[in-house]
Amino acid sequence: MIHYDSLGPEKVLQVYDPKSGMKGFLVIDSTRLGPGKGGIRMTPTVSLEEVASLARAMTLKCALAELPFGGAKSGIIADDKKITKVKKEELVRAFSRSLKHLCPSEYVSAPDMNISEEEIRWFVEENGDHNSATGKPANMCVKPGEKCGIPHEYGSTGCGVFHATEVAANHLKIPLKGAKYAVEGLGNVGSFVIEYMSKKEAVLVAVSDSKGCIYNPDGINPQQLFLVKKEKGSVIEYKPGKVLKPEALFELPLDIIIPAAIPNSIHEKNYNNIKAKLIVEGANIPISSEIEEKLHKKGILVIPDFLANAGGVISSYAEYIGKNPKDMFSMVEEKIRRNTELVLKISKKKKCSPRVTATKIALERIKHVKKR
Repeated sequence: MIHYDSLGPEKVLQVYDPKSGMKGFLVIDSTRLGPGKGGIRMTPTVSLEEVASLARAMTLKCALAELPFGGAKSGIIADDKKITKVKKEELVRAFSRSLKHLCPSEYVSAPDMNISEEEIRWFVEENGDHNSATGKPANMCVKPGEKCGIPHEYGSTGCGVFHATEVAANHLKIPLKGAKYAVEGLGNVGSFVIEYMSKKEAVLVAVSDSKGCIYNPDGINPQQLFLVKKEKGSVIEYKPGKVLKPEALFELPLDIIIPAAIPNSIHEKNYNNIKAKLIVEGANIPISSEIEEKLHKKGILVIPDFLANAGGVISSYAEYIGKNPKDMFSMVEEKIRRNTELVLKISKKKKCSPRVTATKIALERIKHVKKR
């Protein structure tokens, strides 16, 4: 069931293209601050309820980051691993046509699960408006050198997660140098977080993917790990290390956990076994708000997703207004660090969880803007 309230969602669409068989969804949660911003995900199980939940998270994420965007999210029902590239392009283009009347006036799309810069190129070409999506390829420009794409593959989300982690670690007086940490997922977010953390000499002790978790309490060499993942397809092939089940990562003795893969990876059955002092949510909805409150009461600091992983949407805004990648990374660093510090300061003063504080700040920023 979709939850409706005074904020939204404003539009809920189900679209279908008989010729290609494309089935998809779009939820525009709020346009009070600007056009709804949110990526397209392609999975065989994506649902209207999932998209609606993510659209609300985008509303809060954009408001907290003080961007002139509302919140939205979309999805295409398809198994990326079982269709050809030609079929995938057909589905994406059909999806773009079905939303043309709303892009970019009410919805600006972007990459998400199984949708990268190449698919976004197809979406924008089919739509015909350069601003119908962000996360475009770097060579996709209005004019040469003017308003070019900034692909999410540059690592903006991972950059933001790192800065949120560093600020939160400082708040807990955990020096990153020598701090033991684990990352769930070695995709675009997790890999860039590891690169930034290694520069601060933090010690990576565990990484998981869909096939398992590799654990070495003495430390894992990031560059060797990336090579093993690329050549052998899974982190469990890394040596030396002990191979565990993917979920075992959350119960290891360490300082920091960064979930950067699937939703609800920390839940009722495993949260009591967490030994880390800090959890920074690189993924969307890796922990329910109810479990976050329980972790907070246990004295574990949790930096919520719509604060920590806002680097992607901040990058989208930088691209939208014609900034270059260097300006984008500066913007991500400044906004993420400032907002993380603000949330932690108020949370400590009010004795409430960071999610409660961040939500209040975001809603307050939305409330003071008249509806478009």
